[in-house]
Parts: sequence; structure tokens; C-alpha cells
Amino acid sequence: QVQLVESGGGLVQPGGSLRLSCAASGSIFSINNMGWYRQAPGNQRELVATSGDSTSYADSVRGRFTISGDNARNTVYLQMNSLKPEDTAVYYCTALIKPLTSTRPIRYWGQGTQITVSS
Repeated sequence: QVQLVESGGGLVQPGGSLRLSCAASGSIFSINNMGWYRQAPGNQRELVATSGDSTSYADSVRGRFTISGDNARNTVYLQMNSLKPEDTAVYYCTALIKPLTSTRPIRYWGQGTQITVSS
């Protein structure tokens, strides 16, 4: 089995910063890429940032958020600066992982962590 465990969510004032972490564990053969999505109430889940062979960001977070990874620990981070109320959402970690028990990569999701930006 493969699990993604997120941490680092919470309440922050506008203009503040938070750092999310997501660690993949279990029977992992290889990780193709890892990233973050978010979903605000009433909205569809949207891409925030991904990393792998290259990094990409949603236009709404480019320049404020930074995605990084620690390959040795199968962990991805999302540093979020200059947070705005519109960043409020549940943030989900995702990874394309080839487990030991599969011949092809599988998309996995974390349980989600709430980020609330409010004064």
C-alpha cells in the first residue's frame, strides 16, 4: 500500500506564510511527480503546483508559492507566502507513483489539509 500524509495546514492572516508537507510512504518503486491541488467550497479542484521533470504553477499563485521536494524522503513541500483570503481551500497532495505491486504508475491523493486565510 501507498499513503500520502499531509501536514502544515491551519489559520493564517492575510499576508502571512505557511508551509505544507506531504510524505509518501509504503511499497514504492518510483515516484514520477508530486504536486498540490486545492478545492474551495463550491469550486472544482484546481492545480496549484507540480514538480517532477519540471515545475509548474497556477497563475494565481506564481511568484507567491514555491514547490520543492526531498527525493530521499519522498516528500514534497509547498511554501506559501503573501497569502490571500482567496487562497482559502482544502489543499490536497497528489503523486504519480509506481508501487512495487503494479506494472504502471498510479495516481494517489492525500486526505487534504485546510488552509484558511482570514483576519
